[in-house]
Amino acid sequence: MADTTRTVFQTCSAKFGSDELDSLLSCISDEHSESLVDLAHGLDSFYLIFAGALVFFMQTGFAMLCAGSIRSKNVKNVLLWNLLDSCGGGIAFWITGYAFAYGGDEATSNKTFVGNTNFFMMGEIDHAFWFFQFAFACALSSIVAGTIAERTQMKGYLFYSFFLVGFAYPVVAHAFWSTHGFLSNVNDEPLWGSGAIDFAGSGPVHMMGGVTALMAGIVLGPRLGRFYDENGAPLDTPVDIPGHSTPLAILGTFALWFGWYGFNPGSTFGVSSKDAGEVAALVAVNTTLAACSGALSAMFTSTWMDYRSTGLHTYDVAYTMNGLLTGLVAITAGCAAVETWAAVVIGIVAGWVYLAASKLLIKLRIDDAVDAIPVHLFGGAWGLIAAGLFSTPDLMEKAYGQSDHVGWFYEFGRGSGNFTLLGIQLIGILFITGWTVALMYPFFFVLNYCGSLRVDPLEEEAGMDISRHRGSGYNFDQSAHEDVSVKSLKEKRASIKDKKI
Repeated sequence: MADTTRTVFQTCSAKFGSDELDSLLSCISDEHSESLVDLAHGLDSFYLIFAGALVFFMQTGFAMLCAGSIRSKNVKNVLLWNLLDSCGGGIAFWITGYAFAYGGDEATSNKTFVGNTNFFMMGEIDHAFWFFQFAFACALSSIVAGTIAERTQMKGYLFYSFFLVGFAYPVVAHAFWSTHGFLSNVNDEPLWGSGAIDFAGSGPVHMMGGVTALMAGIVLGPRLGRFYDENGAPLDTPVDIPGHSTPLAILGTFALWFGWYGFNPGSTFGVSSKDAGEVAALVAVNTTLAACSGALSAMFTSTWMDYRSTGLHTYDVAYTMNGLLTGLVAITAGCAAVETWAAVVIGIVAGWVYLAASKLLIKLRIDDAVDAIPVHLFGGAWGLIAAGLFSTPDLMEKAYGQSDHVGWFYEFGRGSGNFTLLGIQLIGILFITGWTVALMYPFFFVLNYCGSLRVDPLEEEAGMDISRHRGSGYNFDQSAHEDVSVKSLKEKRASIKDKKI
């Protein structure tokens, strides 16, 4: 067994005598260099695992936010969805997801549609990187859960989750982040000499999740009584369906904010160098400032709008939470390349974007139980645009190693008005939208056509917990609280059993 307690000097002294001073010094230098490389690799691996754990903790945030934002009769259902996002998504990412997104990555100018190696994690692979990317993929899948809550079948949700993580998302991740991606800035010959700037996923994760939620919401239709009466006639005023627990929703928001410190700073993939550490620190600060300004922007703007219409000052908790989350989504693309003042501006605009998009959905009669579409789709799109406007030359150089094409506002400072980076960001938005709509709308349409997407109206009225999960998510006297719809459901099931007998 090798003696691991020996120092570098002792090891080299055993090889070279005092009369071989040059060789001895060279040995000591080489041994120290190898030790430092090993230490740096270990540190970066631990950092990536730790960041991945923070990203995975965001599943808790999604679960609590969704549970608090819906009615108590569907809590078990949506919590199980969030749990299975991780379980089913993990298997899908192991089988094909990682391979399609990053399989066969090496420095090259070739551009491919998907990766073609590392299926089932076969071959040489960085396990820390795989774990980090798995957490990202599962976060994307959970974005949609809140939008389609309270009216979606379990099997339909599982089909969607597996398909999204196993194929749909990896194609977009490959395009933006693989060395072979056509939008990637790490390709040897990036698009227009630049490639897209999306440090941690405003586009591939959040915007794609938002577009997927929009497609699901359109095909699925609104919850009963939200926009239409029992005869299918449009209501003059949409019926608000409030969530049952603001504390749960706030807890989920804080958990998501906490997890974002793995999502964004963790995307440096390491901190073993001075530049990487400085980039990670800036990313953490920008993430914080965008969240704060997004929350304040949404809250005070909604308060002002309420005052204009009613004459009262009210402070909406849901608007504040979602403004904060939209600020986080928006800063995710440019967090490593913008100054702190720009992060505040991005957050302020994100709050306004959220409010406008939320009102637009209601006007279009698209039901989103947690406002995931305004937060992620519109917030993600604004994040990509903001990175194309505010990215600075110095920070681009430090984070990406190039500053030939920078934010449009800074290009004007150079006297050029170069539209390259902003143009690529817009191409990224079009690509995400086109790919997701073309793939996910037919997918949900087929599921719905086959009767595997929307639940039976009676089950929806009774609640998914009672109808599909053997009882309420809360422990109370069910006989004292049982409503007519629950009794009707039980009678229906009893009659089915009688017929079978």
